[in-house]
Amino acid sequence: MKIDIAVHGRFHAFNLANQLHRRGALGRLYTTYPEFAAKKFMPPNAAVKCFPHFEAWRRLSSRLGLARSLSAGLPRRFGGAVAKHLVHSSSDILVGWSSATLESIPVVRDLGMKVVIERGSTHIVHQTEVLRVAYDEIGQPFTDTPQEIVDREMREYDLADAIAVPSTIAAESFIRRGIPEEKLIVSRLGVDLDAFRPDPESAGRAERPRILCVGAVGVRKGAETLIRAVDKLRGAAELHLVGVVEDGFRALLDRLPLEHVVLAGAVPHHALVETYRGADIFCLPSVEEGFGMVVLEAMASGLPVVVSDQVGARDAISGEAGIVVPVADVDALAEALRTIVEDPQKRREMGERARQAAVGGANGWEDYVDRLWPAYLALAGGA
Repeated sequence: MKIDIAVHGRFHAFNLANQLHRRGALGRLYTTYPEFAAKKFMPPNAAVKCFPHFEAWRRLSSRLGLARSLSAGLPRRFGGAVAKHLVHSSSDILVGWSSATLESIPVVRDLGMKVVIERGSTHIVHQTEVLRVAYDEIGQPFTDTPQEIVDREMREYDLADAIAVPSTIAAESFIRRGIPEEKLIVSRLGVDLDAFRPDPESAGRAERPRILCVGAVGVRKGAETLIRAVDKLRGAAELHLVGVVEDGFRALLDRLPLEHVVLAGAVPHHALVETYRGADIFCLPSVEEGFGMVVLEAMASGLPVVVSDQVGARDAISGEAGIVVPVADVDALAEALRTIVEDPQKRREMGERARQAAVGGANGWEDYVDRLWPAYLALAGGA
């Protein structure tokens, strides 16, 4: 069995490609990443076709504030470019990232291949509606997903042989939108268990326990709820927000209690290892989160985790490894954090259990593909 992968960017496609390559099952990886960057993540003998001009276009348009106006055009052009190369494919399956695969589907159908749409979040309509409500509730303007993108994804969902999602939350959002359960492949994402690991000497050095949240600082990640919850701790802990502040959210930040908050800005992914090791607690209270790999990274790093019930990575939290609280509930979040902040012994024990859950819960990238493998085999007819 051979599997091609098409992704506009990187996401977890490179992890999937690496594991398939190890099994001798990778056909070709198509990506907008330039070749020099792709080589950092892939074995030298892996078949990779790069379209770097699309990545340059995407990044430049983002800097110029044109990302929304070009957001539909880029996936469409990338999908068309991949389709032209796929006519020579001899693989059995194409795994294509949502919104950037539509043009490839007729080609792979003619070749007798199967199509899996990889959707790393909830159903696009569900996601849009949840975010619209969340923005409205705090009086912030919400920029809807361009209708062309929504229409593209809906068409991809219909035409695909299967849709891969990373959590039960994501799967439920598809089922509620009329997608048959048997069309869904559910496999939670993985984590590099060797890179992300505890360092007992670096944890707990701060005067006060450090609560860490990694991700864009804004509405989707529940930043307002988290800031207000930490304020209720009355200085017993310090909150570090690692990520870029969303456009339009800074005005709201100016009205929030920031006395015990550090806006750390964005950190390169490779530097997150030390960021986790310098923290005591991890929190992700997102209003919508198909998975949230940062939760697994934090658990692997030995941090107790607190997440909202809308974070897909809750699937990986077992026993006393973390706490799941109702979404957008400031009081419940504050109480959950308080129980960990005020009890150092509980904090240590939860962190140890979090690491154990990450290691013993089949959360490596090989485990991720192990869960996908039977579905791939079934689609390919056992090839």
